[in-house]
Amino acid sequence: MNSLVATPPIPPHFYEHNRFNTTSRFVSPMNPAGSRKRKAEDDNGSSDHDTRMSASPTSSPALPTKPLAARQIKRPRPNLSGRPLSLGRLFETLDSDALRSVLRSLCDRHPELGQEVVDTAPRPNITSALQVLSNYQSTLQSSFPLGGNPSSDYAYNRVRPHVMNLLDALNDFTPHFLPPNETHPSTSLNYLDGVTEIIHQLPRWDTPHYNLEKEAAYEEIAKAWALVIREASKRGGGIQLQYGEWDQKLAKHNQTSGGKLQDAVHALSASLGWMAGNPSHPGPGCPQTDTASIRQQLLSGTYGAGLPLKVGPW
Repeated sequence: MNSLVATPPIPPHFYEHNRFNTTSRFVSPMNPAGSRKRKAEDDNGSSDHDTRMSASPTSSPALPTKPLAARQIKRPRPNLSGRPLSLGRLFETLDSDALRSVLRSLCDRHPELGQEVVDTAPRPNITSALQVLSNYQSTLQSSFPLGGNPSSDYAYNRVRPHVMNLLDALNDFTPHFLPPNETHPSTSLNYLDGVTEIIHQLPRWDTPHYNLEKEAAYEEIAKAWALVIREASKRGGGIQLQYGEWDQKLAKHNQTSGGKLQDAVHALSASLGWMAGNPSHPGPGCPQTDTASIRQQLLSGTYGAGLPLKVGPW
């Protein structure tokens, strides 16, 4: 006969322990420190989160972004037809030669526009003028026939049009840089220095009368040198002539030209009477010599260096 055995009662304190340790049933007996490690990580994470939330931001606040404007797409014109270019776009297609041709044609048909163009265009400087003359010189050099004698009559006939173009340009540009149109003697002297070098490069021909054009160019440029030298000597006692080494430059040009610039050399010697080697240099004791000597001493700071120093009443 089977008999039922009564289950002994469980003490109350056992229920209290299970109620506060419900997670202990899920902890593996092989990893008893798992719950403690997870709890420590949770505590550290919450602490770091609180620290970040309590700290003030170190970077500047982001600038408010403006809403982007809606992109406008041009719709094709319903009635597309051809039309000429605007004036600005037309100028963009023209090179310098074509633009000069257009301006020249307009000025020929409307003479009143010529003076307006002169007043509007920038004033030519030494660099631009010498560049134009150098271009003519380059065209002349490249027009020589290959082989043969470059100073023969055949070569002269081939390049003569380019020689005349260069000489015409010289005759047009040179008066622009002479007084009274040019008021700065230094500008005139620098232009003459550059343009004389171009004349030196003109070819010499076997036939003597073909060289008359080059000799005429030397004669004209010598007159220009003399004019500028006389004008420069009137300003500041000719200080630009004295300290610009123009006596050496002009002497070199005169030697290269074979004495064709002797008139300009005489003009410079007359303007600077104190220069050594001047044939018309006055002798010692002349007023011109004394004045030039005193002026030179004043400019160099040696005036009165040999005089005794007096102290007291004069």
